[in-house]
Amino acid sequence: MASKRTKLSEDERKTKLNPLIDNKWSLDDSGRDAIKKHFLFKDFNEAFGFMTRVALKADRMDHHPEWFNVYNKVDITLSSHDVNGISERDISLATFIDQCFQSYK
Repeated sequence: MASKRTKLSEDERKTKLNPLIDNKWSLDDSGRDAIKKHFLFKDFNEAFGFMTRVALKADRMDHHPEWFNVYNKVDITLSSHDVNGISERDISLATFIDQCFQSYK
């Protein structure tokens, strides 16, 4: 069984969240404790391939992004609903997403 998950502490936010912010993730502007990022691909096939890779990883992590796709654009929002905010799982998935996106550049 998974251990109890918690929101990132203020110290963890500085050390773990800031590198993502430096890599164009941003805090959700609705006031919700979440991070989001916009991704642009050459076409729908690339965008869908990227989403498929992320979906497989997210499912193995039991963590599922909120996302929106139109043609070559993908918007992703991450927040851990079970802790009502950003957790280590969000950091881990965002890092994987960034690594995955590098193969499309």
